[in-house]
Order: sequence, then C-alpha cells, then structure tokens
Amino acid sequence: MDFAVPYTEEQELFRKEVRVWLDENSPESMKIPIDPNHVTHKMHDYWSKKHIELGVKGWLYPTYSKEYGGGGLTADHETILDEEFAKARSPRSYGNTYSFGSLMVWGTEEQKQKFLVPFMKGEQKTHQRLTEPQGGADLANVQGRAVRDGDDWLLTGQNVFISCWGDEDYFPGVMMTDSEAPRHRNLGFFMVPNNTPGLEIKAMDLLPSSGLAPGPGQKAIFMDNVRVPADHLIGGDHQGWQVMQTLLEAEHGGRGRAFPRDEDVDNLVTYVRDTRHNDGTVGTSPVVQQKAMDAVIEAHVQSLFQRHTFWMYQNHMEMQGENNVTNVHGRESDCRNAIRMREVMGMYAFLGTGEPGAPQDGRQEVNQRSMAGQRHAGGSTNIAKVILSRRIGISRTQERAAPTASTATSQGS
Repeated sequence: MDFAVPYTEEQELFRKEVRVWLDENSPESMKIPIDPNHVTHKMHDYWSKKHIELGVKGWLYPTYSKEYGGGGLTADHETILDEEFAKARSPRSYGNTYSFGSLMVWGTEEQKQKFLVPFMKGEQKTHQRLTEPQGGADLANVQGRAVRDGDDWLLTGQNVFISCWGDEDYFPGVMMTDSEAPRHRNLGFFMVPNNTPGLEIKAMDLLPSSGLAPGPGQKAIFMDNVRVPADHLIGGDHQGWQVMQTLLEAEHGGRGRAFPRDEDVDNLVTYVRDTRHNDGTVGTSPVVQQKAMDAVIEAHVQSLFQRHTFWMYQNHMEMQGENNVTNVHGRESDCRNAIRMREVMGMYAFLGTGEPGAPQDGRQEVNQRSMAGQRHAGGSTNIAKVILSRRIGISRTQERAAPTASTATSQGS
C-alpha cells in the first residue's frame, strides 16, 4: 500500500514558500534538540516571537477561520506545514489548542474576541489545568471553589501535573460553583489569568517526561482567592462540565492529525537496517525483522486512524467513537512498539543523549522515558477505554460526543 500523499503544483509552490521561511528563520542553534527537555528558555522565547510572525501569515493555526485569527487555509496547507516544520526540527506552536473548541462553542462573541483571537494570532498562550491532587483521573471530583464576589469570582484550589512552561497567559479549567448541586451540574469553566495575585506556579520534581512537558517540566498551580472577572466564565456557572467535555474531545484525539509521523519507528527501521552486527546487520536476524515490521505495521495503522479522524473533523462530521478508537489504539500501540524497540536494541535503548555508544544520539532513550507516563497523559488508558465503550454502545451507559468547533460551528477547523 502506498501511504504517500500526492500534491498539486500549487501545493508544492506553497511548500517552497514554507521552506524559504524556515531557511531564513530556523537557525541551527534554535532547532529542537533530541531531548525536548533540553529546550532552553532562549529557544522558547525565540520561537514564541516567531509564532507571532506565523500568526500574521496565517500559518500558526492554518485551518481555523480568519475571523478569529486563523489562516483560513486548507487541510493540505496544514499537512505541508507539519511536514516541513518537522523536517526542519522547528516547533509549529507553543500554544495549547484544546480550549479553542470550548471558546468557539460556548463563548460569547465578546469572549471569542477577548481570548480566542490573541491565542490564534500567537500573541497569547494558554494551557488547560485539569487534575487536582485528590481527584486523580476523576475529573468531575472537583474540590477547587469559585465564590461569587460582586461582579467577580474568587477562585481557591490546586492543580497538579500541568504540562506547561509557566509563562502561559491563561489556565482554563473547572471550579466548583455550587456545592449543593448534583455532580456534573455544579461546575463553572474559567479562563484563569496568569500573574494574578493569589496564583502561584511551582515545578514538580518528577521523572522528566520527554515531550509531555518540554523544557522545565510538570507544574503545580495553587490558587488562593484569585480574583477573576465575570467575563472569564465560559458558559453558565453550572455548565462547566459540558464546556470541559468539548475541551476533552480535542485532548482525546478528536481533531486527528494532518501529518502523523512516527519518528521513533522510523529510527528503529534505520537502526535495524544500518547497525552492523557480526557479519551483517542487526536486521539480518529474522526475529528482528519480524519485530521491526510489527512496529511499522502498528505505526501505519495508527497513522490511518489519525488521518481518518482528521478528515472527519475537517468535514464537520460528528464522531461516535472513531476518535476514541484512535486514542486507545495510539496509547497501546506506542507502548507495544516501545517494548519491541527494547527487545531489538537491548540495553542500548537506555543510553541517553551524550552517552558513549548511544545509538542515534540517544533518541530511543528519550522515547523509552516518555512511555513511562504516556498511559496517563490526558487521562489514563482505562478511562479512554470506558469512554470508547460508551460511545460505541457496549457499556451500561451510552453517550454521544460533546459538541466541538467542527460540529457545532461553521468557523472552527
């Protein structure tokens, strides 16, 4: 099967334009290092400014509507941007897009202009805050309180495992607004501004996540009577769970990927093909060949799932489990492939960047380390399976997908 994507002459001209921009704006010293945790503040600041330039060009969030700061471009444009930025080892964005759908679906026009437009232009950044210390993966078990104070709200609570830099402008998430209301009807969804009195961000001393939180790593956020204006509440003061579900559709893979690329499997194939062993290469062994091909097949299956989900999203089609299949398969296939890589490379898979004898400059060690937390990113795999079972009707309860920017509006892609 040919997995190559054909491009028109016009699209290839756009590719040349992207390459010229990257040649002029992506110096070697600013390229993404092998270990994302080695991204420096200097790199982060450099690309944050460049992302504003991309926002002006419409390349930062290319398929979103121009009305709210997007590029108004096609999925093919986004695919080309993803391809070329990946080849140039340059970050396409440091902003988090998961709250875009919540703002698009539930926000007023004034809120879209206030929050969404600066996000899409790259002028401001956002990162959701979900997990509370006592709640684990039970996102509805919210203890953080929001108390009305005149026209404002006072927020008090904690969040942990926030995969952010700490310089984001807003931290969207839910707070309990009514302790007497039933579960799922007792929350409000707030855009919490950073650098506000009473808000403190602290680094968490954890295993480096190698990509889940590039740069400084995971954070904890503490709020003590943080004053938030009324227009920072998205949706009604009892609609927070519904607003959050729209965000979670995106976090659980609901938008798919225009250009899914499994660099770790590509690296495994290169290792098997090129690494000398005895009188041949590592790939001379039929057992190694089988493990490598199993990894390639799994990666291609996941790629097809992601592209199918992306196609559905771009065509404003409601998904009833397709994105959840992609989410569950990706979580498990990534872990299976990580095991295959260890079986092929042995202890060499754990040699990090800069260590003598590390194959491919330590790329596989970065991958192995990231798998340590992969099953818990965006909720545990068990929860992802429960959501999938409810969507496809094999659970005790059945549910439909939450509204997204694709299904509920004509603006968001």
